[in-house]
Amino acid sequence: MSELPAALADLPATPRMPAVFVGHGNPMYAIEDSQYGRAWRALGESLPAPRAILVVSAHWMTRGATMVHIGAKPKTIHDFAGFPRELFSQQYPAPGASDVAQATIELVKRSHLEPDERWGLDHGAWSVLLHMFPKADVPVFQLSLDLGKSPAEHFELGKELKALRERGVLVIGSGNLVHNLMAMNPGAPPYDWAVDFDARLTKMIEERDFRAVAETAPRLASARYAHPTPEHFLPALYPLAIADPKDEVRFFNASFDLASLSMRSFVLS
Repeated sequence: MSELPAALADLPATPRMPAVFVGHGNPMYAIEDSQYGRAWRALGESLPAPRAILVVSAHWMTRGATMVHIGAKPKTIHDFAGFPRELFSQQYPAPGASDVAQATIELVKRSHLEPDERWGLDHGAWSVLLHMFPKADVPVFQLSLDLGKSPAEHFELGKELKALRERGVLVIGSGNLVHNLMAMNPGAPPYDWAVDFDARLTKMIEERDFRAVAETAPRLASARYAHPTPEHFLPALYPLAIADPKDEVRFFNASFDLASLSMRSFVLS
């Protein structure tokens, strides 16, 4: 514990918090009654109460630096277009987690993290948290995805966050295991490449070959179609990187949406 930054070491130790990956999909699930939203709510009700929540979302992308939001009052970011006014009116007024965020910056030694006060909570975070923690009373902060890093480098960065689990911090990755917006086809069955990539990732996770998710999965033939861009894949690496040998893996929302989005999610606890 002596290696922990003072701000983190001063927090009382807690039982190990779960780590979660959520396939967030369509922003409308924030306000619609759907099987996905109901599963997020049930998950939130089943989790131990966190001291703070760290979200690694597909929708905060940076290049050349990994940012950590340290603001006291993170704003609700409506980072989308073409949706109903009701969705734009949604607010998630959770407090920030400035002390824990600053401690996170100090915790990571092998990769430089920088503080940020301009971001807030993008829809990869708040659309899910609206269901999981509807009272918005748990402090939340986000960590950005540096697109200059390889998946393996993101995995190594994630490993350095493991101590947060022992200090009451719930780490949530928010993206999709398959995400190709150009191929969306409402009402159609999932594409063969989507099923293939989802199945191969699921097998790696079930077999606890988490490093293969970072190093092998991006080289699969189906990865080209499952992730034309990497930002929705990378958040899955963070909960896997902080897995404990005693963790069990539980999948939920294991289905496809719009033929090209895997909503499969998992909990490590």
